[in-house]
This record gives sequence, structure tokens and C-alpha cells, in this order.
Amino acid sequence: MSSEKRGTIGSFALLGMTVAAVFGIKNIINNNAAIGLAAAPSFFFATLLYFVPYTLVTAEFVGLNKDSESGVYAWVKTSMGGRWAFLTAFSYWFVNLFFFASVLPNVIIYASYVFFGANAELSQLWITIIEIVVFAIATWVSTKGAKWIGSISSFGSTAALGLTAVFILLSLAAAFGGVEFATAPTPANMAPDMSNFATAWGFFGTLAWIIQGVGGAESVGVFLNDLKGGVKAFVRTVVIAGLTIGLLYAGASLLVNLFIPEGSVAISTGIFDVFGAVFAHFGIPMEVSTRVIGLILLAATLGSLMMWTSAPIKVFFTEIPKGVFGSKIVELNEHGIPARAAWLQFAIVVPILIIPALGSGNLDDLLMIVTNMTAATALLPPLLILLAYFMLRKNFDAAPRGFRMGSRSFGLVVAAFLLVVFCFVLICGTIPLDQPLWLTLVYNVGGVVVFLGLAVMWYNRYINRLRETDPEAAENELRPSVLDMME
Repeated sequence: MSSEKRGTIGSFALLGMTVAAVFGIKNIINNNAAIGLAAAPSFFFATLLYFVPYTLVTAEFVGLNKDSESGVYAWVKTSMGGRWAFLTAFSYWFVNLFFFASVLPNVIIYASYVFFGANAELSQLWITIIEIVVFAIATWVSTKGAKWIGSISSFGSTAALGLTAVFILLSLAAAFGGVEFATAPTPANMAPDMSNFATAWGFFGTLAWIIQGVGGAESVGVFLNDLKGGVKAFVRTVVIAGLTIGLLYAGASLLVNLFIPEGSVAISTGIFDVFGAVFAHFGIPMEVSTRVIGLILLAATLGSLMMWTSAPIKVFFTEIPKGVFGSKIVELNEHGIPARAAWLQFAIVVPILIIPALGSGNLDDLLMIVTNMTAATALLPPLLILLAYFMLRKNFDAAPRGFRMGSRSFGLVVAAFLLVVFCFVLICGTIPLDQPLWLTLVYNVGGVVVFLGLAVMWYNRYINRLRETDPEAAENELRPSVLDMME
């Protein structure tokens, strides 16, 4: 990156970009449906203990790879070499497959509220068919390089932030105006239920949802080199952004049960019930508020669906070394999209949509299954990045870089702490106790083992072939790139 491009983003712009990239209004409802008011303190502490240090970790990797695009492949290759870098880049694409399974049911729900003012009751068969058709359309549109999707996504995310702010202000006005909480946000009600093993395990599993909700640090760390004020401004802005996100999540979570009692919030339609009740208190009819909420959420979800249908495959299939996949798969069309890879992705996602439908009785069950799996798998890429960071501070701390997260000992302690938390939460989230055993083995455990196993086999195939033709190139691919920086 040339010097002329440095310092082009102000702190306020980065703050807005960070909040917009990380904050998700639906996360408030999902976590209240799962763990009630315990979501409020969980969100805030997750922001402080995970989001801020993880963002600083990515900033340190950006400082090391300041002359590259600084994607996750380059970061992990820095200290662990190409094999682990490929596995991390693959994981980022792989977890996105489960994201589709969690977002597509919401498209149906939001569209139902926009057109009918209520959630349409559909069988699992029809839900699955509609999901496949919608995803096929999204895949086709994404291969056309639909630039207008960005404006839809921007409108949706901005409107969702505004909707959250209005919800918080109106809820506070109602509370101070004399409305009694259906479930008061007392310390006792906000404490997680640890009365038995099952509830404790369920809470720790839901922490994967919380961590996913405050995730996205890797999307803002790449702007370190473009920020006016440099490292100090970046650190200050990230901390402020983290506090803002944590307060938004925690504040809104405290007010979810103002009109709707804890335990009565449905993961599928809860956002319409909760927000609609607040608006109804101020004289806005439910049939109006639900349609407006549905339109905002539908715009944000469709924009997100289109963007994530094309962006991850473009990043993954173009960032990894040439030769790992065939030239036909990675070939870009006239719009700069690897179209064949997009349709391969579609073929892989179809069974991911079908399998959880077989184990769910209704839309709430389906969303609980796919949201849990999406959150659990979403921990894999940051876990690998944290492992790479631990190895960087342990083995290559002398490597020159413009930013360090404290001393070597401090960096190792932070990385080790987060690795332990991630591993434990990943296990709890991947093996929920209230899910059929066959579904856990096939979908949760089986999905991770099969996909990651295939990735390792495919990469080893590439390395073995490269060793036959160019042994030196193979060794350079496998060695940590930080060694070149220290020569």
C-alpha cells in the first residue's frame, strides 16, 4: 500500500464503520430468548474481554503485514506457515456456509411481516424449498456483481441502528413514565442459571452467540494503516467503539422484558413482539410497526445475504496460493466473481439447509439449531488467529512492527486466556444437551470434522504436488513468513 493512501480515514468514520460492522439488532432477541436477562451483562463483558483485545491482535498482524492486503491468510502465515493459514482462510469460508442456514429463515419471516403483518405458518418442507429458491436467486444475483446491494445493506444496517436507538429511548420513557417491567432487570434476574449442569452448559454454549454478536474485529483491523493519527488513534477508537457496542447491546437487552416477560420471547418473532409492544404503548399500531420493522430487517438481511454470498468466496479463492484449486473454479467472470465457486457453494449449502429441518418441529426449533451451529463454527477462525498470535509472541516477538499489544508476557497471557475460553465455549456450543444426538453427531460434529478434514487433505495434496515440481517453493509456503521479515 503506497504512502499516498495512508491517513485517509478519520477516527469518527472508523468508529461508525466499526459499530455498523459489529452491531446486529437480532442478536439482542436471540440471546434473550436463549438466556434471558443474563444476556445484558454477558454482552458487555464479552465486548471488554474479547472484542477490544482481539481487535488489537488483528491490528498487530496488520502492522506486520503492512505491505500486503492483510487478510487472515497472511496473518496466520506470519507465525504458523501456509498450512495453518489455508485452514484459517478455509474456516472463514466454511463457517459462512452455516451462516446462510441461519439467515435464510429470517428472510421468510421478515418478508411475511412486510406483506402480511404476521409470520406466515409454513411447513418445514415449504420453508426449506423457499430457502433453497431464495439462495439460488441470491447466488445468481451475486455472480452479476450487483453493486446496488451495498446501498441496500447500508440502508438496512443504518436503519437498524436507528431503530435500536428509538427502541431504547421509548422504552426508557415508558419505564420512567411508570410502566412496570414484566421481568425486572434485577441482579438476581441477570445472573445466569447455574443451578444444574444442563443449564450451566446451555449458558456457556450460548456464550458462542454472544461472542459472535460482538465479533467482526478482523473487518476493522485492516484500516490501521489508513487511519489519521496512526496506532494511538486506532487503539483509542477501538476502545470507544467497543464500549459503544457493549452499551448498545447491554442497554437494549435490559429493556427487552419491559412488556414481554422473560421466557416468552421467541427467537423467530420476538423482535416484532418486543419492539411492537413498545411502539404500541405510544399509540403506534402493531400492524404499522411490524411492517416497518420487517422492511428494515428484510433490507438489512437481503443486503447481508447478497454480500456474503459473493465476498467470502472471492476472498477465499483468490487469497490462497494458485494451484490449491483448479483454474476453472477460481476463474473470475466479467464481474470479478468466481461464478463456478459460487454455484459450488450453493450445492454445498443445500444439504446444510435440509439436515436441520429434519430435526426441528417448528421455525423456532430450526432457528435455534442453525443459530447455535453458526455461532459455534464462527469461533473457529478467531481461535486459529489467536493461536497464531500466541505463537508470534512466543517464538517471533522480536519481529519489527509498528504496534504491539503490551509486553511479550502480557500478549501471551491475553492470547492464552482467550484460547481457553474459546475452546471451552466451542465445545459447549457444538454439543448442546437439548438437541437430538443424531443431529449433533451429523450436523454439528460431523459438519466440522468432514469439512475441516477435507480441507487438510486437499491442502496436503497441493503441497505434495508442489514438492514434486518445486521443493523450494513448497518449503517457502510452509514456513512462517515472519522469518523473511527478521532476516
